[in-house]
Amino acid sequence: MIKENYLNIIENINQACKNAGRDSSTVRLVAVSKTKPVDVIREAIQLGLKDFGENKAQELKSKVAQITNDITWHFIGHLQTNKVKDVVPVAEYIHAVDSIKLAKEINKRALKIEKKQKILLEINTSLEASKFGLIDESEIMETALFCANAENLNLVGLMTMAPYTGEEKILRNCFIKLRSLKEKLNKEGFNLTELSMGMTNDYKIAIEEGATMIRIGTALFGERNYQG
Repeated sequence: MIKENYLNIIENINQACKNAGRDSSTVRLVAVSKTKPVDVIREAIQLGLKDFGENKAQELKSKVAQITNDITWHFIGHLQTNKVKDVVPVAEYIHAVDSIKLAKEINKRALKIEKKQKILLEINTSLEASKFGLIDESEIMETALFCANAENLNLVGLMTMAPYTGEEKILRNCFIKLRSLKEKLNKEGFNLTELSMGMTNDYKIAIEEGATMIRIGTALFGERNYQG
């Protein structure tokens, strides 16, 4: 089932890139493997997947210890400062940095292990109260400046979560907002390259609007089992 799903996603990525006049090699598929057992991840690796996303520190730490393949781990969930010590040693990318306080802790932990941690700022483009992420432009700029100047942080891009809706205009507006913000920050000299946006229900639209990382779980692995 995973193989069939994977091939379908690749086909959709290629079509969305064609629609946008982009090269499909510019889109990185991050397989959201949270709640999935190690053998399922290994099956995905066999198909050629190289990027995996987890949203719980302990689950990420456990899976990294069990899987020795040369793959890239992304921490994509809301990260509490007391969990940073578990995430920094194992995650290549941390997608959801939403405060200077969190950035300071990541920088501190990365310094201890002499690592330059790749991070993305989480932006709340939908303005939903239920979502994490930076909203205020001055706060975004302040946080970006801190991260850009922190010795052990490498600010590579921005991340957002669009609302769960079938309304294309709402989704597209969220992604356009993130892309525009990236362009604005780059005019200020930030040199951001990544836009982490798009999930199972909206990744084709996200690609058309410039996503470089799409975070796909359900479309790849099927519905999640949260029990146990």
